[in-house]
Amino acid sequence: MARMGLIQMTSGSSIKENLQVIEQNLQQLVKQKVEWVVTPENALLFGRHFDYHHHAEPLKQGVIQQQLSALASRYQVWLLMGSFPIRREHGVTSTSILFNPQGELVADYDKLHMFDVDVTDGHRRYRESETFIPGNRVTVVETPLGMLGLSICYDLRFPHLYSELRQKGAQILFVPAAFTAVTGKAHWQVLLQARAIETQCWVVAVGQTGVHPCGRETWGHSMVVSPWGEVVASLGQDAECLVVDIEVEQTVPIRRAMPVMEHTRFYNQLIEKKNPL
Repeated sequence: MARMGLIQMTSGSSIKENLQVIEQNLQQLVKQKVEWVVTPENALLFGRHFDYHHHAEPLKQGVIQQQLSALASRYQVWLLMGSFPIRREHGVTSTSILFNPQGELVADYDKLHMFDVDVTDGHRRYRESETFIPGNRVTVVETPLGMLGLSICYDLRFPHLYSELRQKGAQILFVPAAFTAVTGKAHWQVLLQARAIETQCWVVAVGQTGVHPCGRETWGHSMVVSPWGEVVASLGQDAECLVVDIEVEQTVPIRRAMPVMEHTRFYNQLIEKKNPL
């Protein structure tokens, strides 16, 4: 069993202020013996195109990542930053970065699916691809807690990604997000439960919430969903923390009783095509 803390935030464009909020919450979470801390998408920087490109750092380089490393080490926790702009050779990615309690950056994941949609809210037009380039790989990382599958926000709408994470051994799926208030109210919880049920994984989803300085409004309602699809803990729309104990072993009897990954004909047919007799 592991104790996990989710920090639901209303981040703005000041990295300094967002870092202060994260550290203040870390101080309270470690008092509750939390071992894992998860933050939302854009936890350190919730701004506009210029802000992300101005503050982007190469992976494993830069003052901001050094500060995150120091936080993980100081508070002796596994720290997942939901997303941070990482400078690549041909652009900037929206990237989840995971630090261990020694402050080492042990895993990263570049958001695969760009949120290029129109929403009936005050912002109306979202074109994430004008700021970021998409990733090109899935990420599953082995940790003392178990096998973790990484994803970010809009990825949630693409079940094939989560099937692939499960095939690669994932037991817990992380979904840091900044769902809009409109799409969150309509789809957030049902999508999280669907991904948990389909993959028989724990789903840990932590979101941005409220009205941000840039004018966007996000849904909040961070939650943890069991491999059976039950919402075991959740928040509303306040910027606050959620502490949950997760037993990764719960995946074992569920998968044994209902071996859906062995039964799926789509994946088995794909394997057969790759490896014909």
